[in-house]
Amino acid sequence: MKTYGGASPAERTAKRRAALCEAALDLLAEGGEERVTVRGVCTRARLNDRYFYESFRDPASLLLAVREQVTAQAFAAIGRAIADTEPDPDVRVRAVIEALVGFFTEDQRRGHLLIHSQSTEELRTARQASVRAMARVVADQSATMLGEQAPPARERELAALTLVHGILELFASWLRGELDITREHLVDFLVAMVRTTEDLAAALRRQRG
Repeated sequence: MKTYGGASPAERTAKRRAALCEAALDLLAEGGEERVTVRGVCTRARLNDRYFYESFRDPASLLLAVREQVTAQAFAAIGRAIADTEPDPDVRVRAVIEALVGFFTEDQRRGHLLIHSQSTEELRTARQASVRAMARVVADQSATMLGEQAPPARERELAALTLVHGILELFASWLRGELDITREHLVDFLVAMVRTTEDLAAALRRQRG
């Protein structure tokens, strides 16, 4: 296999793809998905447009790839928070919320991606898939932390979906500047909301016997 500058063809392709994704994140943050065009992305990445089509079909497929990349990174941050904390509900819930908020605020471009995550049909479909995946994590953690006190599987699933949808919408509103509260206030509220939803699910379990 030939190399150029010490990099194989596959490595060079991966590097160009990464540069295009970074450029798309930049442009999305600066002006929304309308800014993410083939010409705009290639200009920002300093690449010829033939390299765009080497990895992507069109701007929509690029945005989808960026979203999948950022989503995977977010799940990794959540996974680290879970692994680094004891299975105490108060401790772990706060750690996960802090990790999620920190992930989307330490790089503001990620927050813009979250805000614009429903601008196309492909992005809406991907968002629904990630919401359900995150809800499964929440439901599984509820079972792990609460043990015998955990609600039945169906109640855990409903509570987790309610939580994830609510958290993402509230967080997006905060990122858009629609909520005049501090980051600490937001985290405290989200932690309280998670615990309250757990209590509601447990109450439904008792109600249904």
